[in-house]
Amino acid sequence: MANESISMLNDILQKDEGTLVQDWLDNQMNLPTFRPDRTSRQDLADQSRRFITLLRDAVKAGDPDIMAPSWLGVRQLLDDLSASRAQQGFSPSETAMFVFSLKRPLFTRLQNAVGGDVDGLARLWPTNLMFDRLGLYTTEVYQRGREQVIIRQQQDMMELSTPVVTLWDGVLALPLIGTLDSARTQVVMENLLQRIVDSGASIAIIDITGVPTVDTVTAQHLLKTVAAARLMGADCIISGIRPQIAQTIVHLGVDLGTVITKATLADAFAIAMKRLGLSVQKAQATPRRRDDSAGDAPQPDDRREA
Repeated sequence: MANESISMLNDILQKDEGTLVQDWLDNQMNLPTFRPDRTSRQDLADQSRRFITLLRDAVKAGDPDIMAPSWLGVRQLLDDLSASRAQQGFSPSETAMFVFSLKRPLFTRLQNAVGGDVDGLARLWPTNLMFDRLGLYTTEVYQRGREQVIIRQQQDMMELSTPVVTLWDGVLALPLIGTLDSARTQVVMENLLQRIVDSGASIAIIDITGVPTVDTVTAQHLLKTVAAARLMGADCIISGIRPQIAQTIVHLGVDLGTVITKATLADAFAIAMKRLGLSVQKAQATPRRRDDSAGDAPQPDDRREA
């Protein structure tokens, strides 16, 4: 039955390819899932013609298994199309409709070919299953492409959320915002250690004001970062210790060892400056000279009445 169904499909694709592509294209553009803001008619027409050509070559081989070598071209096209639509923001159903929308014009022709023969209609079932598998294949590829986009966005967000800034010559600051998990800790550690090497800084301030909660895992991540920085020759100061975080650390029994902690980034910066033998003083107002004062006073009019 499968061979007969493939043979009938091959005849349709060989004899009626041109009108089939046009009917399929019209069907796609009339669907509510069509997105003219993200794909043009010309691009959709090119994709449809390529798919029909590759489908014809695959069906000509006579193997209904879409994972067979003869279907490689079809799978590659669907791989590219699904990954591209995942990046463009299409939904899984909108992506799968590229394949499913072909069933209506195609099966209309197949039904006309078999007429009212009940047995002939039953022989079309393998072709129906084959297109269902192709549609599901696009969904699977879409999901993989979407996951890659999400992973890349997460990596970009981690990079952006872990900036290392120079507060002073020899003093770095690493403000942390959000949850500190294992993956982000690795990014934090790599960024901090690289900046220590590049700048030769001897003090690094890790500010956790933007970290909502600190548990045992978060504390261990912080201690690992501090230990790695020490191996690179830089001492760390942890700032942003709020009362709630201090109580949590005590209740959890986390031992911060010799790590210096401060409530604010300003306090930590003051400690860093003291260690470097520097101090910040308020500038005194410079007394104004008498000449300057005189220059500001209104001058008598040099003109004399006649």
